[in-house]
Amino acid sequence: MTASNPPEEKTVDLEDILSKFSISGRYHLQIAALAILVFASNSIYCSNYIFVAEEINYRCTKYSIGDNSSGDCIEWVYDKPDSFVAEFQLANQEWKRTFVGTVHSFGNMVGLFIVGPMSDRFGRTTMLIVTGVLGGVFGLARSFSPWYWLYVAFEFLEASLGDLCSPAYILITEVVSTIHRIKFILLCSVGYTFGGFIISFLAWLIPYWRTLLQVLYAPAIFFFLYKYALDESPRWLLIKGQNDKAVKILENAANKNKLQIDKKSLEKLSCQNNKETEFLNIIKRTFKSKQLRIRFFVCLVWWTTSTFVNYGLTINSVSLQGNKYINYALLSSVDIPGIFIIGYILLNFKRKLPLVCCFFVAALLCISQPLVSSDLPALSTFLYMTGKMMSSFYFSITYLYTSELFPTYTRNSMHAICSSLGRIGSIISPQTPLLTRYWFGLPSLIFGLTSLFAGLVTFLVPDISNDALPDTIREAEELGKTKSIDLKR
Repeated sequence: MTASNPPEEKTVDLEDILSKFSISGRYHLQIAALAILVFASNSIYCSNYIFVAEEINYRCTKYSIGDNSSGDCIEWVYDKPDSFVAEFQLANQEWKRTFVGTVHSFGNMVGLFIVGPMSDRFGRTTMLIVTGVLGGVFGLARSFSPWYWLYVAFEFLEASLGDLCSPAYILITEVVSTIHRIKFILLCSVGYTFGGFIISFLAWLIPYWRTLLQVLYAPAIFFFLYKYALDESPRWLLIKGQNDKAVKILENAANKNKLQIDKKSLEKLSCQNNKETEFLNIIKRTFKSKQLRIRFFVCLVWWTTSTFVNYGLTINSVSLQGNKYINYALLSSVDIPGIFIIGYILLNFKRKLPLVCCFFVAALLCISQPLVSSDLPALSTFLYMTGKMMSSFYFSITYLYTSELFPTYTRNSMHAICSSLGRIGSIISPQTPLLTRYWFGLPSLIFGLTSLFAGLVTFLVPDISNDALPDTIREAEELGKTKSIDLKR
């Protein structure tokens, strides 16, 4: 007789453990509450320049060759002497006012290449705390800036090093199972709407821009308390070989939710980790495929359109008829029903048709809005708000659709490239208010035409649903070629 080898001990995948948790349990509700505060802060940080660097009327009171309008103006008077424009003497330099928003968006794009890798190296929660505190520090520094260009420098640093949204988003996707991921992300997304209400109310309540910045950014210092309130991602800990810490977090989570989990299962815990490949080699292999090159182009159009139109409509909302603070709050409120609608769409339908419809409906609304008579301000505002909601819809679908069109080993890389390069749209969008000098409806018209183009190019990609994610280039190329296929077989 020969002794048989003992059977290999099977490991337990993290996904199997996470699937036992309900997102309505105490542990995940606590994470959701903390994430909502993070996303609310991010919403405030990304949009406060709309109110801080607001448009102010001014006129010339003294010319270089006497009281003659043909000379150069050497002295200006502002309707609001303590405004951002007045204190930095930006009269007749409207581009400097809107440039603040452009710099912030450019900083966000740069930050994607900094914060993301650091989050992979040092941890999601660690980088969330670091970026949250740094954002507050640079935001407060801006409020004391005596010079315009120093202010712009702090704006860039805040956007690039204080982007706490990126590690937070990764964290909330990693602490829930696949079946709950969309629901949990949409729940946490309420924070963006909450932030819109906060900035509207505080900007209305606090008219002086320096004080407003101090009130907005001072609470960010307390993000260091997240070290004690928010656990690290168990998935990240497992990938880094810190199994003991991951197990301890999951045991704590189970206790909070009064959930019984077999300790032996936790001891055998593992997490799938794709073998790392050189970044340039990953990109080269992907772009050798003609079909994937076309998809990259389409995704880049989606991202550029989404950031351009979404942020552009937000920025220009303060120019609508009526109270600008109420208009901005209303614009934020449309995202609340939008969260439930888009959640239903993503859970029950495929991607292509809903995305095309959202692009086309947004195009129709944006193009028709400036054509409405000035005697119908309510209708004009309704069309504008609905167009904004449509742009939020296709932004959400774009985020998910992009990750589903590429194979597993290039999915994260391609998503990051499309997201970062697509920020070109948000870089340009702060300049769109300058177009109102030629025609008040020109920004909306351009938003509509851009959405129309994005909808048309969507026909170049295959349809995707929640199943059949491709692992290889060949599987990715086969997407959409049959009516029903399970690529995992």
